[in-house]
Parts: sequence; structure tokens; C-alpha cells
Amino acid sequence: YNHHLSVPYRPLQVDAARSIGPADLAGNLIVHGDNLHALKALLPRYAGQVDLVFIDPPYNTGNEGWCYSDGVNSPIMREWLSTNPVDGEDMLRHDKWLCMMWPRLTLLRELLSERGSIWITLDDNEVHRARMMLDEIFGEENVVACFVWRKVDSPNDNKVAITPDHDNGLCYAKEKSQASFSPKFDASILEAYSQRDEAGKLYRDRLLKKNGKNSLRRDRPSMYFALSDPDGNDVFPIHDNGDEACWAAGPKGVQKHIADGTLIWKRRIKFGKEGWEPYTREFAPATPTRPYPTLWTDLSTMRQAQAQLREMFGTGDVFDTPKPVELIERIIEMLNLGDALILDSFAGSGTTAHAVINLNRD
Repeated sequence: YNHHLSVPYRPLQVDAARSIGPADLAGNLIVHGDNLHALKALLPRYAGQVDLVFIDPPYNTGNEGWCYSDGVNSPIMREWLSTNPVDGEDMLRHDKWLCMMWPRLTLLRELLSERGSIWITLDDNEVHRARMMLDEIFGEENVVACFVWRKVDSPNDNKVAITPDHDNGLCYAKEKSQASFSPKFDASILEAYSQRDEAGKLYRDRLLKKNGKNSLRRDRPSMYFALSDPDGNDVFPIHDNGDEACWAAGPKGVQKHIADGTLIWKRRIKFGKEGWEPYTREFAPATPTRPYPTLWTDLSTMRQAQAQLREMFGTGDVFDTPKPVELIERIIEMLNLGDALILDSFAGSGTTAHAVINLNRD
């Protein structure tokens, strides 16, 4: 539980032969070594400074053969670890996974800034245990969302009834009230604005009368009131079938539209005769955005990620389960951070660094 406290602080040693640019600790870093020791070594310089942590830890499927390698000296712990590396036959593999993750997550939280957040990809083997652990370390009030990424886009030819085609992405904030996320840019939103005013601004006109669910007078009695049309006559919200309806805005909202010049009256045939119908004018946003969904089926899959690695390295024997660069790019773009410090302590094939390079290049 407190293992992170007993981990010694180790100095980071610069390897000039492997460095690009100035051989110092002030720029981008690739740290080689046990990541628990590396996190403790980063703590003096970067505590409270990291804005985004992305990690893709072992999924503990039983087939990975990962090792619990924290250098423990206790005889009891050595006996407990007698089946290292951890495999599917180890009945303590879930305990060992949690014990491996706990001190690392604790140190990662200490490294996060107040506006920072941590993102973890997992499958169904440990995601439920990870959530309980993260609730305790970060506080369940700081959970942001659980995302689902479609990792498989080709039919599975195994003779099984059900095949898992997705991974989970857990997001927790260091302090949710201070975390900031950006919505998704979506130019297709502008397609709904088909008209232009004299200044060339895109707009659309929408009926002031509410339609659909909860659109009757009895649903919202305070939203049923008279408006004065251009001829000075009272107009009430009435559905085409004669039912008393309600407006989509209250008296204060309507007055604001009048003051802004966005209450528009149009002639319309209703109940067999022509009359005035109120509309509200809505202008297209300068930057069209919509909220990000938690279901991500529009990104590259593991197959494309593996193909990219084969192209880069000229071999397919590089990394079994790489994440696509686009996945990490989306996470970074979702954070309204600007200039940010990003950390990946389970670096794998280097996808996080690749994504950062791409976004910095743009």
C-alpha cells in the first residue's frame, strides 16, 4: 500500500550517445529502466507539473508473461513472486497486477498538475478492478468518463460465439473542477445553416413553437402566452392539429430575441388561412463543435497501428498490441491545455511520443 514510499530516489543519468540535441534533462526525455524507479526519479523535478498522463499497462490477460519486478527483498514477497513472470495459471495474478499498479498510480497522481488528467487503456480483464483502485487513489468524484475504442475492424474467423472488439479507456482528473476539455471540431454542423444575411453570415430560422416531447400547454403552462404579431394581433402556440402547445422560450427569452433582432415573423398557411408565425434566428457558430462521444468507432484500429509499425521498421515483429497514433492525438486534442507536459510511463512502441511529434509539427 505504501510501497512507493520505500522506493529510493535514483538520479537520472544522461546518455549523450543516445541523445538528440543538448544532452540535458531540461527537454524531452526517454527514461530507460523500471518505470516505478523512473517515476520516483522524475518526482523532484516534475511533481505537480504533468498535465496529461497516458498509460497502456499490461492487460493481465494471462498470456503476456509480464513480470513483477519492483526489486522487493522481503522473503514473504519473494515467495509470493515465485511464479514470476505472471501467467494465466497464477491464481494471484490479479493481486499482483493491483500491487504492481498501485504505487505507480500513486506516483503518477503526485506528478499530475491540478489541471491534469490520467488516461488508461484496458480490456475487461482488469478494468473493473482498475476503477475501484482509481476511485480510491484519485477519488470517485474525479472520474471523467469511460471511453470505448473499437480495436478490431475485421471479422474474427475463430470458432467462438462472442469476440471482444473493443478496449476501455478510463479518464480521471487530478481535480475535476480544474480540468478543462475541448469539444470536437465538426464542420458538418455548418450544413444546417443554409441561408446568409446581408452581412454574409450563415443562419437558420427555427420555429419558436416547441414541437415533439413536452410541447403541450399542460406540459409547460408558463410557456403558453400571447405574442403580438406585426399586425398587432395576439398569436398563441397552437399545433397543426389544433392542440394548445407552448413556446420554446419564456417571456424573458422572447424579449431578448426581440432586443437582439432575432425574432422573425413569417407568413404561413395554417388552418386553411394565411397568418403570422414566429421564428427565432440562429447564426452559425464561428467554430462549429460538438461534444465528444464516449464511443470511438471512427479511429484507426490495432490492425492499422501494426501496419504502420511494419512500414516504419520493415518488420511485423515489433510490438503485439500497439495503439494507433490517432487515439493518442484525440486524447491530447480533447484537453484544452495549449502548451502541456505529457508523460507515458508504459511507453510500449512509443505511440504517445509519436502523437506529440505529429501535433507539434502541425
